[in-house]
Amino acid sequence: MDAEIKAICDTVHDRLGPRSIVLVGLMGAGKSAVGRKLAALLDLPFIDADAEIENVSNMTIPELFEHYGEPEFRALEQRVIARLLKSGPQVLATGGGAFINETTREAIRRDSVSVWLSADLDLLMERVSRRQNRPLLRAPDPRAVMQKLISERYPVYRLANVEVRSQDISKEEMAANVAAAIAGFLQLPAGKQTSDNETSGAFAATTGTTGK
Repeated sequence: MDAEIKAICDTVHDRLGPRSIVLVGLMGAGKSAVGRKLAALLDLPFIDADAEIENVSNMTIPELFEHYGEPEFRALEQRVIARLLKSGPQVLATGGGAFINETTREAIRRDSVSVWLSADLDLLMERVSRRQNRPLLRAPDPRAVMQKLISERYPVYRLANVEVRSQDISKEEMAANVAAAIAGFLQLPAGKQTSDNETSGAFAATTGTTGK
């Protein structure tokens, strides 16, 4: 670890306290892949909320959608994330719809630093096409579905504390960029680290990446 990265990590450790780092964004943005590298870089535990949901339900995410529908899945997701947020500091990757839930969003705001991994449509589609386990994309025109999700969800994701733009570079570079963005946010005056009226996120960060 070079001196610059070490200084960034030290800043995060010194200022994060008991809060979690919560990664939000659409499917394909790299939340889990980058989250693991970020957790390793910061020497923090990594938790994938979707994996935890599957563990507690003994069902896969597609099975939960199929058997119970999206509203019941979101209710379970809300409960699981609320429990996980009590265990910081950690890096927590959330599903694409988690931050859209107002109750979950408020819990994240209260107990964590939220990081939106933003990405354009082409990059997201290139990534999600590699896997067939995306319930919301099981449609005749998945690109149109993804565009609709971008239109609906990006205004909400912008309420996150930090935004890091995704590009197609390595997960290691992404983790370093996200750590730097978090350190920058944590060095803001305390009054600027929150957005009381939820009209905008507090810190629009550097151009970043999501890993390949």
